Amino acid sequence: MSQKTQRYTITAALPYTNGPIHIGHLAGVYVPADIFSRFQRMQGNDVAFVCGSDEHGVPITIKAKKEGITPQDVVDKYNGIIKKSFEDFGISFDNYSRTSGSTHHETASAFFKKLYEDGKFVEETTMQLYDEEAGQFLADRFVTGTCPKCGHEEAYGDQCENCGTSLNATDLINPKSAISGAVPTLKKTKHWFLPLDQYENWLKEWILKGHKADWKTNVYGQVKSWIDDGLRARAVTRDLDWGIPVPVEGAEGKVLYVWFDAPIGYISSTKEWAKETGKNWETYWKNEDTKLIHFIGKDNIVFHCIIFPVMLKAHGEYILPENVPANEFLNLEGKKLSTSKNWAVWLHEYLEDFPGQQDVLRYALTANAPETKDNDFTWKDFQARNNNELVAIFGNFINRVVVLTSKYYDGEIPKPNEFSEIDEKTLTELKAYPAVIASSIEKYRFREAQGELMNLARLGNKYLADEEPWKVIKTDPERVKTVMFVALQIASALAILSEPFLPFTSAKLKKMLNNANVENGKWGDVSLTTELIKAGHKIGQAELLFSKIEDEEIEKQLEKLKATKTANEMENQKAEPQKDIATFEDFTKMDLRVGTILKAEKMAKTKKLMVLKVDTGIDQRTIVSGIAEHFKAEEIIGKKVTVLANLAPRKLRGVESEGMILMTENAEGKLVFVNPDEANVNDGTTIN
Repeated sequence: MSQKTQRYTITAALPYTNGPIHIGHLAGVYVPADIFSRFQRMQGNDVAFVCGSDEHGVPITIKAKKEGITPQDVVDKYNGIIKKSFEDFGISFDNYSRTSGSTHHETASAFFKKLYEDGKFVEETTMQLYDEEAGQFLADRFVTGTCPKCGHEEAYGDQCENCGTSLNATDLINPKSAISGAVPTLKKTKHWFLPLDQYENWLKEWILKGHKADWKTNVYGQVKSWIDDGLRARAVTRDLDWGIPVPVEGAEGKVLYVWFDAPIGYISSTKEWAKETGKNWETYWKNEDTKLIHFIGKDNIVFHCIIFPVMLKAHGEYILPENVPANEFLNLEGKKLSTSKNWAVWLHEYLEDFPGQQDVLRYALTANAPETKDNDFTWKDFQARNNNELVAIFGNFINRVVVLTSKYYDGEIPKPNEFSEIDEKTLTELKAYPAVIASSIEKYRFREAQGELMNLARLGNKYLADEEPWKVIKTDPERVKTVMFVALQIASALAILSEPFLPFTSAKLKKMLNNANVENGKWGDVSLTTELIKAGHKIGQAELLFSKIEDEEIEKQLEKLKATKTANEMENQKAEPQKDIATFEDFTKMDLRVGTILKAEKMAKTKKLMVLKVDTGIDQRTIVSGIAEHFKAEEIIGKKVTVLANLAPRKLRGVESEGMILMTENAEGKLVFVNPDEANVNDGTTIN
């Protein structure tokens, strides 16, 4: 642990205010960021831990349209819910802001204006997707389609959430408007672009050489892949009516792109905090001695590791991130968390079912954190973590110590006699734990760090079990005084060291111990003394830290998810509404004919894509189809299929696809081919 005071600016990803917060958000970003921030404060370091609601994203305007209210109504509603959830779970932000606030509008506008005046942007008139029915351009999440990288059919216009690739709306294959469902047209519009390609060599030097050793493998790998693919200029303005107006002439009806505007929210949030506390915000953003750390989920890696750093570099006055410890995704009972499908554990609902048990969820999410790969939250694991670890190990040790101290000494810390070899060994081990836990936290291994905290509780349990003070009291009461003194030192250390992980438990334990040294204990105190709590001090009454969670409580949660699954299945069974009217001429343009699959192989590095060689009767052609999750290559060779033969060719992951295989779902929801009568129909036969 460093003895020199260090300054940290710690940011947590700004949540979209289009819905409440669920366990995936907590596990991926906010609990890790809170553990790190609390730990740094306990080290005596200077910390600015900032966040805020991202209130200008397209998902907010979509939500507003669906609910028939204004975007401002949406953000006002969910900002309150989100902020309360963070407070309820002890996320210790120094400031939680809103990007709709005046400080942020001023800061983001000034940032854009400086880059504009310094000639850092490229102004271009380009063709953008336009919804004729809605009468507006389709930016970002106003458009969905097939990802050109992985073939995922529900990619957004700014990003594919399946493979994490950052996209432009015009990259999508078969795009459609999320507003009206219509197929968009292309229309000219003027925008300002950040020329990422001009910073490619600098990024290679700064990231690929400078941070290969200290950034997490998943972060470094995604960034390297993006840079290796070649960077392109990215528009930082949008044709929208919700957001921060572009502060230059000739930009009427345009706003700042949310991913230009949002990360500046960290700066404006720091400004607000500094103003309230009398600090200088520039120290936390422009002083080279400050370490800037971004906590995010993997879907935000590109924005925080490439786009925002380029913005900061282009501005020229700001420090760059020291680290971006992004987590992967958390699934729920084997399925991807989904807000739209209500497949989630919402934080405000959790507290209704498990009141006062915030730390249990924090503990379970950290113990199963998706630090290097996607992980799965299950209610059975949650129950086991609580009952077998928090109750049986941590809670059991503390309860024994406090109850026995009250029983034998009326709550007064006994004066120890001579320490035995086991006492000395135990106290030496105790003093080593702060450095062990700190080492894991400094490496952003919070799961490992929390495991070491629990090992300290195990040390206490084993010590009591081996020394058996409840038996020895009858034969050697003087020995028991020493045993209880040592056990109380372990309990005091747990009260201090548990604060970053289990803040509510730490506060409850400190209250029980009723000691100012423990209450105000710093991280290093545990390493420096064997008397965290001194003889003669009187502790408070015993109180259960954790309660057992019964099977019935878990069954209730599983039944809730089962009901959600049933509702989603019923929704999926509904027939899709009729599409727009097609004329007879439209229909006759389609060249549908019978073909046979000659070869099939799964495309490398994709989940869904299969590369097929199909005999259409008129030629043999390559068709890329998203069926790899439903069929094995060897089982479809020789299969008769229906081919849309005159579909314009399109490249998918570098392979040109020359047509489309028609598929449908059967009654069980399984994907099946639209097959002709295989016995009587030859390849090339047209279907009328």
